[in-house]
Amino acid sequence: MNLSQLTDKIYNESEVFEHILSLNDKTILELGCGKADFTRLIATNGSNRKITATEVDKKQHSKNVLIDDLSNVTFMMAGSEDIPLDNEIFDIVFMFKSFHHVPEKEMKNALNEVKRVLKRGGIAYISEPIFDGDFNEVLRLFHDEQKVRDLAYSAISSSINNKDFISVDELFFNTSISFKNFEEFEQKVMNVTHTDHKLTSELYESVKTQFLLNLEDDGAKFLIPIRVNLLQK
Repeated sequence: MNLSQLTDKIYNESEVFEHILSLNDKTILELGCGKADFTRLIATNGSNRKITATEVDKKQHSKNVLIDDLSNVTFMMAGSEDIPLDNEIFDIVFMFKSFHHVPEKEMKNALNEVKRVLKRGGIAYISEPIFDGDFNEVLRLFHDEQKVRDLAYSAISSSINNKDFISVDELFFNTSISFKNFEEFEQKVMNVTHTDHKLTSELYESVKTQFLLNLEDDGAKFLIPIRVNLLQK
């Protein structure tokens, strides 16, 4: 698998991190686990993986703690800028498309916290969506993330320049997302519990129109370009 640049091939992100990281027999922290989809993939593949998964959205966290079939996962309510755990206890820290959600003034603190809880030589895997593509053209109409994504990348770059972390690699790949119809997009993206998207009727129709430009008989499929920064303590 060649991940050194964007390619036409589409990867599930789990293919990427399972290929480039050794996760068996590791203690793992996932910050901003959301609905715990990646948490489940990490926990149910390989062997002897111990995972702590944090979330700041109270509604989502209340659902996560009800998950009873992942005995190697501990769910915790916490933000990445203040991780209530001991120093140097994790081999790997994951942030899947969540770092740009950290408030700007807390981004440096979040990276400092990641460094603090990582063991010496441990790896931080931070994936972020690149501000480009057809999906982004729909999303930015009501949730323009260009500024926060730029700030997130700047914070990561500064942590490398300041020698807080060693940059192991920077990888690019395409992943995909699909929706059966606009109603599914509205439910999964526009009506998320962690962000209150308040749309005027005019803006709602604009978003729907832009989405429908991508809708075919089998649904709407989008390519999403992703950047991964691998940082070592």
